[in-house]
Amino acid sequence: MRPLILQGHERAITRVKYNREGDLIFSAAKDNHPSVWYSSNGERLGTFDGHSGAIWCIDVDWRTSKFLSGGGDMTIRVWDVEKGVQLNKIEKESPVRTCLFSYSGNMVVYSTDQAMGQPCEIFFADVRDPSQLGESVTRTTVSDSKVTSIVWGAVDETIVSGHENGKLTLWDLKTMKIIGTAEDHSASINDMQSSKDGTMFVTASKDTTSKLFDTETLDCLKTYKTDRSVNSACISPNLEHVCLGGGQEAMEVTQTATSQGKFESRFYHLIFEEEFARVKGHFGPINSLAFNPSGAQYCSGAEDGFLRVHNFDSDYFNYKYDFYL
Repeated sequence: MRPLILQGHERAITRVKYNREGDLIFSAAKDNHPSVWYSSNGERLGTFDGHSGAIWCIDVDWRTSKFLSGGGDMTIRVWDVEKGVQLNKIEKESPVRTCLFSYSGNMVVYSTDQAMGQPCEIFFADVRDPSQLGESVTRTTVSDSKVTSIVWGAVDETIVSGHENGKLTLWDLKTMKIIGTAEDHSASINDMQSSKDGTMFVTASKDTTSKLFDTETLDCLKTYKTDRSVNSACISPNLEHVCLGGGQEAMEVTQTATSQGKFESRFYHLIFEEEFARVKGHFGPINSLAFNPSGAQYCSGAEDGFLRVHNFDSDYFNYKYDFYL
């Protein structure tokens, strides 16, 4: 499984995303140039230029027509994917931490950090007309711990937010009221990603575990245990596999050999919670993981500034998990 190594960012990768067809990879880093690449050969198509700080979150809608980015320069921006042109920019009072298109692509949700005397807030906007990004906003203030990750619930009627204290909160969009919470994690939730059908999502936490939750009830279904902080986790779209990435804290990396830092991608069985494979390669903690929607490849982005695109070989698809009833 020889990877494509994509080198184009000058600083640590913060987020990687595939579009719905899986032919493009979008990446963001602590430099200020979100990039787009061909997933088949690793060629860089171009960059979205305009930000002036680290990019913390990106997303692309299901048509691959609009691209969303937010970051440390305290702006959220909507771009035209094909032309690379900025359609709208909204300035906030604190850094934008998360952003996500809804399933329909008509709505976006984004959150800002609790910083500079500003509270943590979650915003909703309709982007069918990009100029409405700042005007038709519903907002809610999060009084508890700040939001670090977010996923949409069923049919765009709810969202689930993950917080710095490890709490999960389920919000009703119509009333903007909290309709459920879960406190299964004991440390910050670094990442949350939905399954293909949206009925489940997987979390990645600093408490060294990743957990599988039901989107509607927030019931904890499975737990995947590691011995290092988990920065990202994703669910395979066509097999019962979960991929976890993380490693030692970035500030401690200089004192560690690659083998000791545990910078591998780890594959777990979705149901049996057992690890069955590891993929090495990065020289720093993995910050973001994404499965191609076809399930035939995955991409990882790490603190070392590289993206690694792995195409699975036939052994991966032919692997059968032995179990006895």
